[in-house]
Amino acid sequence: MENQQPRNQNLSRDEAAERARILCVDSYEVDLDLTGAPDPAVSGYRSRTRIALTAHVAGEETFLDFIHGGVASVVHNGKSLDPATAVRGSRIHFTPTEGHNLVEVDGTALYSTSGEGMHRFVDPVDGQTYLYTQYEPADARRVFANFEQPDLKAPFTFTVTAPAHWHVASNQSVAERSEHGNGMATSLFAPTLPISTYITTILAGPYHYVTDSWSRRLEDGSTLTVPLGLSCRASLAGNFDADALFTTTRQGLDFFHDLFDYPYPWGKYDQAFVPEYNLGAMENPGLVTFTENYVFTSRATEAQYEGRANTIMHEMAHMWFGDLVTMRWWDDLWLKESFADFIGTLAVAEATDFNTAWVTFANRRKAWAYVQDQLPTTHPIVADIPDLEAARQNFDGITYAKGASVLKQLDAYVGRDAFISAARTYFRRHEYGNTTLADFLAVLEEASGRDMGAWSEAWLRTAGVGSLQVELTEHDGVVTSAVIVQDGADPTTGSPAIRPHTLGVGTFELREGVLQRTGGFRLDVTGSSTEVPELLGRPRPGVVLPNDGDLTYAKVRFDEATLGVLLEHLGTLTEPLARATAWAALWSMVRDGLLPAPVFLAAVRRHVATISDVGVLSMILGQAETAVQRYCPPHIRDAEHRKLAQALHDFLLAAEPGSDAQLAFARALAELARAGELDQVVAGLLEGSLTVEGLRVDEQLRWALLQAGAARGQITTSTLEAERQANPSAVATVGQALAWAARPEAQVKQAAFDAALSGTDAEGAVLSNDVLSATVNGFLIGGHELIDDYYTRYWPALADIWEQKSIGLATRIVQGLFPLDQDLGTETPEQHRVVRNADSWLIENAQAPRALRRIIIEQRDQLVRTLRGQAAVMASRP
Repeated sequence: MENQQPRNQNLSRDEAAERARILCVDSYEVDLDLTGAPDPAVSGYRSRTRIALTAHVAGEETFLDFIHGGVASVVHNGKSLDPATAVRGSRIHFTPTEGHNLVEVDGTALYSTSGEGMHRFVDPVDGQTYLYTQYEPADARRVFANFEQPDLKAPFTFTVTAPAHWHVASNQSVAERSEHGNGMATSLFAPTLPISTYITTILAGPYHYVTDSWSRRLEDGSTLTVPLGLSCRASLAGNFDADALFTTTRQGLDFFHDLFDYPYPWGKYDQAFVPEYNLGAMENPGLVTFTENYVFTSRATEAQYEGRANTIMHEMAHMWFGDLVTMRWWDDLWLKESFADFIGTLAVAEATDFNTAWVTFANRRKAWAYVQDQLPTTHPIVADIPDLEAARQNFDGITYAKGASVLKQLDAYVGRDAFISAARTYFRRHEYGNTTLADFLAVLEEASGRDMGAWSEAWLRTAGVGSLQVELTEHDGVVTSAVIVQDGADPTTGSPAIRPHTLGVGTFELREGVLQRTGGFRLDVTGSSTEVPELLGRPRPGVVLPNDGDLTYAKVRFDEATLGVLLEHLGTLTEPLARATAWAALWSMVRDGLLPAPVFLAAVRRHVATISDVGVLSMILGQAETAVQRYCPPHIRDAEHRKLAQALHDFLLAAEPGSDAQLAFARALAELARAGELDQVVAGLLEGSLTVEGLRVDEQLRWALLQAGAARGQITTSTLEAERQANPSAVATVGQALAWAARPEAQVKQAAFDAALSGTDAEGAVLSNDVLSATVNGFLIGGHELIDDYYTRYWPALADIWEQKSIGLATRIVQGLFPLDQDLGTETPEQHRVVRNADSWLIENAQAPRALRRIIIEQRDQLVRTLRGQAAVMASRP
């Protein structure tokens, strides 16, 4: 079983550096036997690895990484080592001789249900078994023995034996395939170019597979042809829009070849959509894996299609940023993720038909960054990553979204031509190698002629998000003084963090009831106060919008006059990016306690129906629900919930039939209905007695409504089971798990909490990652009287959960079960019972793993922030 594996054995940066000093890897040959995978009683598979390496020194012991279910043999240079002494936990120790060495490991690797290593999934539709791997940052060691660090690159040759009717794939194409006559076949794959362990991959199962190709004429007159492939589970084939996916893929390959001036180097380009995936996607060269949530089995909005295109472009950018040139260690994770986030959005904006990519970036990606950057655990973009546990926790809003935002600012700072020229030089100079920040800054300085040292210190080596506000002084309605005030401090050091910004400033006036643009200009902001001469001597604008065009990374603050105009007239602002920037600023003010939640909610009810971008609309509807549930104190929560519920109902009925907005309102209504007020609407939509023109209650919406009904105690477990059996699918499996745990019954909550805390069901079967999260989320739906008593078991269990579970599953449990939905009484936020529980745990567990402590610290901070928001509302009452 999955829980037999050694847990979370860490690897430090110093240990990795020592291995890199001692040796380099010449090649890997990995042989996997997956023939037993369809049998659920078979927990593991044979994994054999041959590693050719060159040792620079002799006589210094080192080790391989292998999280295993048993090691049968270890052979070093033809000599057998005793596994009883060589194998210590998830490490296999040996002492290389100087020069050439060959190490062979024969062992058992274990199938996973956590999305880490070799994940095994049984399709509820047809009972077929599907396998795929996911490794980043360090789970290749769950599949084969290796040196699990990014700077020990090598060519890999994979051999996989599996059922003959399965589609089996890896980074390279199959070089040779042989059938054995017993229903099994062995596939030998061509060697890869030098790559890191974490981007190797295996896919195996009866996947539906579609092919195409892309070609490009190169400067030397030759033609580069890249075979394209797409795969998904066979039961999803009817929903697989392969033509659209191939179109986006070809658009991306065209764009990146022109942009980077470096031919795609990895041979084929397969993309696999896989079940129960922990991430959006992973950039394995030659075989990118995606969550199958991008295979839309229910109706998808334009924003969902744009989001899928963005993920496709993000992963494709990694073929150069990350795969071709890789960070030396995880400190520089941003070198690939920030670039892929920025360049991927650029590709969607400039190479596809989606025209709101930067609006989505401003409203969604930056929102993630702003939240992360205000936590006590924030860190510079160039982070200090001492070990693998820290690396896993660092796949966060700083590394992705803040880094991408800063690169967008860098693009404006040095200019597009210099930025792209630097990237091209970077690829040529460091191809198939590993780099640090210094390597990238060097090519930037060459291309731009600017000294990047000060810029790097200000943006990459400090933490925290600053704020920008335009302050105006006027006389007789004419502006006599105009400055942009910048405020910011690095929360990790307490030092001021005043950064250079190249940004836009926009001015808008209310004319005939509509906010219309009257001007806009760029400005360099270099200190805590920067004059804005363009506004002097003019009538005061109705709205002054700093960071117009969303070029830089900072919270926007409004003066009282601008805020008043926006709250009343934001719905008339028709420019999508300016509107998204304003909405993001309003939500930031709610989170910071500067704008009472009821004021924000009133603006939502007044203006949200005018938003044309469904991605922004969905985001704001989610923020409105959070404002009700967490930022409104209990004495007004029910009233605010009723007003929002009524508004959503009215918006749903008034929306254009069949529109994305109509679907967004329906989904938000189902989410809000878990807490009441909409029982008749939910029942009517489920039973068909209530019909809304143009709205189809498809699988996704139906399960959302069933969950709402279950949370209100109006749908029985037998009904839920009947629904699942009538239309079995992965969506139904997860949907039923959440709905079951949401039922407001004491025995249900106890069973759900037991399952969530242990990661197993009542029969002891391990819950998969998605079902575990659904169970956790369902348990959390309900009043305090139903769930609060269980938290006496939560705090004492945290250390054991972290020790006994994989880090992926442990994170889902610890983070998911933290009691975030709380009410502020007469105490201060810091005196709240749950906050005090968290503080006590942190004091008593000062030596707990850093990654575990980070989760508790972050969740505590999120709770205190919402309680402060409630306090701000109470303080604002007349």
